Amino acid sequence: MMLKPKPIFAKRIFWDVNFEQMDYDAKANFVIERVFERGDVEDIRQCRRYYGDEKVTEALLKAKYLPEHRIHLASAVIGKPLNEFRCYILRQLNPELFPY
Repeated sequence: MMLKPKPIFAKRIFWDVNFEQMDYDAKANFVIERVFERGDVEDIRQCRRYYGDEKVTEALLKAKYLPEHRIHLASAVIGKPLNEFRCYILRQLNPELFPY
């Protein structure tokens, strides 16, 4: 079995963890969520190449939190409607205060 080359992400995405020792497979959901939360187009491409669209879709739909504009991006990338995203549903259940 040939090992897949590790994805190359911008270090700024993982500013708070030991980047060099990160286990991309054991922490797949964390990596996918973080890339979609903070990464750019190339980071997202690397993520999809490494994990495959099925794994990326599964992780994004289960994510507890993504910033609102990134939920829309994730929806466009994986082709799923907003109401299938757990983080979108949670946001609807806990609306923020109306800004005056």
